[in-house]
Amino acid sequence: MEERLVRFTMFGQEFTFYSDAPEDEVEEVLALLRAELEDAKLDTVSTIPSSKMLVLGCLRIAARYVQLNKEFEAFRRSQGRSIDELIDKVASGID
Repeated sequence: MEERLVRFTMFGQEFTFYSDAPEDEVEEVLALLRAELEDAKLDTVSTIPSSKMLVLGCLRIAARYVQLNKEFEAFRRSQGRSIDELIDKVASGID
């Protein structure tokens, strides 16, 4: 997909970047960032520079990603053990 210029406004400032991601993904990312900032009440704090608020929002999202990744890896290990147990049961039933 070809890169295009993406523009959005946050904290009364316009931000631009280039992306080759589909439009719906870009919108979803921006909605996630806005929701994260609202959830953290960072969108109403006017004494913090907007660049710092954006970094804090991104750090919160990154922390959530790390946590979800750990949970997913634990799930994969658990599923792997369950599959191994099923294989052992099936194999012992065949003998």
